[in-house]
Amino acid sequence: MKDFFKYVLATIVGIVILGLIMAILSVMSLVGMVASGEATKNVSDNSVLVMELKGSMEEMSGNDVMAQFLGSEASTTGLHETLQAISKAKNNDNVKGIYIEAGSFSADYASLQEVRNALLDFKKAGKWVVAYADTYTQGAYYLCSVADKVWLNPRGTLDWHGIASQPMFVKDLLAKVGIKMQVVKVGKYKSATEMYTEDHMSDANREQTQAYIDGLWRNVVKAVSESRKISVDSLNAYADRLVIFEGPEALQKLKLVDGLLFHDQVKAEVKKLLKLDDEKSIKQLSISDMQNVKQKHNGEKIAVYYAYGDIVDAPAEGMLMGGGHQIVGNEVNKDLQQLADDDDVKAVVLRVNSPGGSAYASEQIWHQIELLKAKKPVVVSMGGYAASGGYYISSGSNYIFAEPTTLTGSIGIFGVFPDRSQLMTQKLGLKFDEVKTNRNAAFGSGARPFNSEELGYLQNYINQGYELFRKRVADGRKMSVEEVEANAQGHVFTGEDALKLKLVDELGGLDKAIAKAAQLAKLDEYYTAAYPAQPSLLDQLLSTAKGGNYLDDQMRLTLGSYYEPFMLLRETNQMSPVQARLPYFLNIH
Repeated sequence: MKDFFKYVLATIVGIVILGLIMAILSVMSLVGMVASGEATKNVSDNSVLVMELKGSMEEMSGNDVMAQFLGSEASTTGLHETLQAISKAKNNDNVKGIYIEAGSFSADYASLQEVRNALLDFKKAGKWVVAYADTYTQGAYYLCSVADKVWLNPRGTLDWHGIASQPMFVKDLLAKVGIKMQVVKVGKYKSATEMYTEDHMSDANREQTQAYIDGLWRNVVKAVSESRKISVDSLNAYADRLVIFEGPEALQKLKLVDGLLFHDQVKAEVKKLLKLDDEKSIKQLSISDMQNVKQKHNGEKIAVYYAYGDIVDAPAEGMLMGGGHQIVGNEVNKDLQQLADDDDVKAVVLRVNSPGGSAYASEQIWHQIELLKAKKPVVVSMGGYAASGGYYISSGSNYIFAEPTTLTGSIGIFGVFPDRSQLMTQKLGLKFDEVKTNRNAAFGSGARPFNSEELGYLQNYINQGYELFRKRVADGRKMSVEEVEANAQGHVFTGEDALKLKLVDELGGLDKAIAKAAQLAKLDEYYTAAYPAQPSLLDQLLSTAKGGNYLDDQMRLTLGSYYEPFMLLRETNQMSPVQARLPYFLNIH
């Protein structure tokens, strides 16, 4: 018996030691991958930057160590990394052109416009851009239409159908499980709550939604028309008749593409542009390769701080998926405080791409930006969304840039309070009784819905938040409260319309915002540095253990268009009840 226990114990110890050795080897291999990936990259003469459009585009992609370790392709393309790579390629004499390979790709139109403008700037250096795809999504085609040559597989497709928005309504779904949302809001255009209380769009929401999707489409068609030399009327006619079903030959006749080529034939065309013999291979550079191409830093530092995703008081926890990127109030405030105290940073560009979120966190970030602005210039560059809470945190800056296709404004606040009393009493059969010392002692207990008096108190509270929001905008934009109110009430605008209403100062992308920050800081020479810093290897491993970006990306790919509704139901309990944000799912496609 002693020998039995001795052998069992030895086996257990051996398994533990083996596990530790495997863990150490895994970490060492991960460190090796990261170290090799960060080695300085030398660019060979006659090189081509290859841009693969697949997955989704976010403001920053980061360096997903877990994806590398598992041998998976990254499902997220970083706007920051893409713009930086194009800029480096433009300024490097050894890079002769850009080859774009499009696939299943999604991004907001403002981000696509940023990349599109960067490619136009790249072409000004006398370099070429070509694009190829088996299938062009509409967004990918909008981006690729800037290319000198747009090629399509002989059996490929090109989606060109216009823009639609199909908001989702979950009132009846929640009713099936005995949940009803009690809503308190300010603003007739503040339509985010409609998904909980209605089964169709209100007239006000339909009006504003029609206005901003018309604005988005107008900019998309105008840009494609200029690049492809096709009239706006013709492009609209093609969208109406769904040219995706007319076949590749028809697409070429309509001048939407320049040629129908198989993949090997595309390589031959690129070799012609590079003047290479058939036996020579094409020297390719990826977006990640370009991150390791060093550039000299001359002059003073301008920080570009990326704030994107929902604005929250604290990160969502407690389930397998970590959710999408978030603007966490306390974390952002610490970062902005550090930038304020960093004497090497002479100006800050705040890149905002957010539909909003927690009104409380938005107010705290607004206050921190005020403190930052007292020490150095702060310029906002708006991405696809900078609305409601996203506009709240932007409004106090020295200067605001938006893309024409940015969705912004939405100055308004609402509160959503789940009433689960039917779930508990009728579905689950729970019973409640009550004893109290004061009239409202049981406020918010969850055993019953709010009564009219309690809803009145909540409405007053929401009204106070709305008045504060308006005042913050009025002070930041040098407007009267009455002027702000005329364009408030939760109304959403495109960047193009927001400029006319003085909600933003100028149309343009990140490059213009950086130039403006340099001007305000009186800098002749400058360089940029991206913030916040990318997570360390250990942070990424811990993040993955909790759900993190890799598992979230895989879930996003699996669920597709159902991902966001799923995450909403998952985060309902952790969400701040008082929100300053756009409709949860604009569902623009």
